[in-house]
Amino acid sequence: QVQLVESGGGLVQAGGSLRLSCAASGSIFSRNVMGWYRQAPGKERELVASITSGGVTNYADSVKGRFTISRENAKNAVYLQMNSLTPEDTAVYYCKANVYRSYSSSSYTVYWGQGTQVTVSS
Repeated sequence: QVQLVESGGGLVQAGGSLRLSCAASGSIFSRNVMGWYRQAPGKERELVASITSGGVTNYADSVKGRFTISRENAKNAVYLQMNSLTPEDTAVYYCKANVYRSYSSSSYTVYWGQGTQVTVSS
C-alpha cells in the first residue's frame, strides 16, 4: 500500500509563490508517474503537471511557464513550484501516483493524497 502526503499549501497574494511537496511512503515500484491535480469549487479535478520516473514532464497549458514539477526518486517525493500565482489557481491540490506493476507492464495502481488547500488572494 502506498500513502501520499501533501504539504506546503496556504494563503498567498496574487503574484506570489508556493512550493508543494508530496511524500510517498510504502511499497512503491520504481516505475511510476507522479503528478499534481487540482480541484476548484464547482469544477472538475484537472491535471496540473505530471512527471515520470525518468523525468519526463507534462503541464496544463494554464500553468506552463509558471509552475515547475520535480521529483527526488530516492525520497519518493515530488514537488510543485508555483510562481506568479493568480486567484484562478485557488483550489485543493492533490498528489497522484500511478504505480506500474513491473517495467514491462501496462497496468498500474492509482493512489491519491488527501489534498492541500491553495488560496490566492487578489
